[in-house]
Amino acid sequence: MTLRRRLVLGIVALLALVSIVIGIASVAFLRGTLMAQLDRQLVQSADRALGAIEGPFGGGGGGGPDGGPGLERGQGAGTLVAIAVGDTVEFAGFIDVEGAQQTLSVDQQEQLLAIEPDAGPVSADLGGELGTYRFLAQSSSLGGTVITGLPQRDVNSTLAQLVTVIVLVTLLGVAFAAVAGTAVVRRALRPLDRVAQTATDVAALELDRGEVALAVRVPTEDTDRRTEVGKVGYAINGMLGHIAKALNARRESENRVRRFVSDASHELRTPLASIRGYAELTRMGGHELPADVVHALGRIESESTRMTAIVEDLLLLARLDEGRELERSPVDLTRVLLDAVSDAHAAGRDHEWDLDLPEEPVTVLGDGSRLHQVIVNLLANARVHTPAGTRVTTSLGLEQGERPMAVVRVADDGPGIDEKLLPTLFERFVRGDDSRSRATGSTGLGLAIVQGVVAASGGSVAAESRPGNTVFTVRLPLAADHHAHAAAEPAPAHERRASAG
Repeated sequence: MTLRRRLVLGIVALLALVSIVIGIASVAFLRGTLMAQLDRQLVQSADRALGAIEGPFGGGGGGGPDGGPGLERGQGAGTLVAIAVGDTVEFAGFIDVEGAQQTLSVDQQEQLLAIEPDAGPVSADLGGELGTYRFLAQSSSLGGTVITGLPQRDVNSTLAQLVTVIVLVTLLGVAFAAVAGTAVVRRALRPLDRVAQTATDVAALELDRGEVALAVRVPTEDTDRRTEVGKVGYAINGMLGHIAKALNARRESENRVRRFVSDASHELRTPLASIRGYAELTRMGGHELPADVVHALGRIESESTRMTAIVEDLLLLARLDEGRELERSPVDLTRVLLDAVSDAHAAGRDHEWDLDLPEEPVTVLGDGSRLHQVIVNLLANARVHTPAGTRVTTSLGLEQGERPMAVVRVADDGPGIDEKLLPTLFERFVRGDDSRSRATGSTGLGLAIVQGVVAASGGSVAAESRPGNTVFTVRLPLAADHHAHAAAEPAPAHERRASAG
């Protein structure tokens, strides 16, 4: 549940609770007041009834016009008077709205016998049209008990009206509080929304590569440390400042390392070429050299060649890290795959090489020589890290969507790649088996170059592996005119879908 919703619900619940408490207190107070007023009227009516009854029986006055005890004299409508002697009700009647005396039913009379004399006012429900009455039982000097009652209908009606009013007002107040509270809370939380938006904007920045630009900050009006939101905004701005400094320092350090690698690689190419040239010159000079010297010169040549390849790879990676754009021109990817698979077949005749191409050539935008290097590196990776007899299948297809892509897949049925190695597979100097890789001349830079070149070309590369099925998938953006380019320079039909072996 959002903070806004929790606050609104809290306001509504608090208002409802306060309204309920006030309503209960108001009803209880009003009921007490009305019942006290009714009890005072009841005492007065009981005194009049007792006087009217004791008067005629005691010789102090006359009875009523109907020969009864004369209870209607001085009494209001609804007044009830009963005379009980022992367990018998001698008389029980009430005054109707027209002022006439009416007799109670037998069941109602029996309910009156349960009222304790001289115990104070009590309430009882007589049922029917009479409803609830307030009774006071008094002992008569003539013997027996005189029970006087007044209707409680007005009190109950007033309390019911009050309860209805309180309920309606509470519901209206809660509804108004919900609407007004939502508006107030939304306005109060706008600074927090701006702080959250700032954090979202920072999260969307690409801080892992390229120039570091962390100029996003929480607005000044949301950094007042006298408020809770201001404290958060101020802390976020401070954190962003420290992060920006750290990123700039890291960027400067990485730039220095890249410049060093680039400069060192560039400078090493000349002496390495000289070493290899002098070794070849010495070996081919026509002089009779001892066998160990010939072997040493051969090793010098091979290692200088290997080191030259490493230097060239490092130089390429350094330039890609510096953000230097590659050449962007239409490249017939079909031709690239044909040439690369043919070269792989020549280098690894102990493997089976299959090639699956579409009927029409596929043209992408990129650097032809670098894309050729990408395919060569993937094929070399499959050749070097799989045993003899492994089948390596290279396929080319199209992937439609918002951005049409050419999809190159290099799959083999070798032993697969260790799961622990997959997350770091495209990092530099990562080797599946260090001893074997070094023995076969692997530098651990091939897949890093693949990722760098593909990313610089606007594409992506991914790897999936399990025993018996390892697949490298390269996606490259299609050239707008790839169909026209393919029609202008088609590959031979017999080479389109065949085994390179």
